[in-house]
Amino acid sequence: MLEIGFMGLKSKYINLPLWLIIAGLIILLDQVTKSLAVGSLRLGELVNVSSIFSWVRWHNDGAAFSLLGGLNARWFLVAISLGFSVFLIRELVKTSRIDQHMLCLAYVLVLGGALGNAIDRIFLGYVVDFILFHYREWYFPAFNLADASITVGAIFWIAYGVFEVGNSTEKNQGS
Repeated sequence: MLEIGFMGLKSKYINLPLWLIIAGLIILLDQVTKSLAVGSLRLGELVNVSSIFSWVRWHNDGAAFSLLGGLNARWFLVAISLGFSVFLIRELVKTSRIDQHMLCLAYVLVLGGALGNAIDRIFLGYVVDFILFHYREWYFPAFNLADASITVGAIFWIAYGVFEVGNSTEKNQGS
């Protein structure tokens, strides 16, 4: 079997640089959009775009849904984000070898989002949230593109697990 080298890596790794570029683009897009929100909105300002969507500028010093907010958990959350990012990169290296594209995409989406929010926590001490969905008196917690990326990545990761377990079960029953 012929294997073509790419940057010193065998062909089975050829997708790894592309996956890392995608993660980098997620981080870049997240940081640019947060910068736009900071540059155009005052802290706490809410701009209604429609009856269910608004732009807002809020600072979240906690985790998702402001969990641990106000508890001075900045460096704990940074450590968790960076540690989990190392785990994701390790898994991405292994997974990209076997061309599991949906799982690689899940890892990259979570990785990009985790690092995007970690950058905010390291340099600002909080995460900038600016997307807000609401209906009458009900408000979904404000979020940003990193949060959306993590959420979509987690959904893909779960879906992969469900479908992979289903495929494994079918294969085992067929034998």
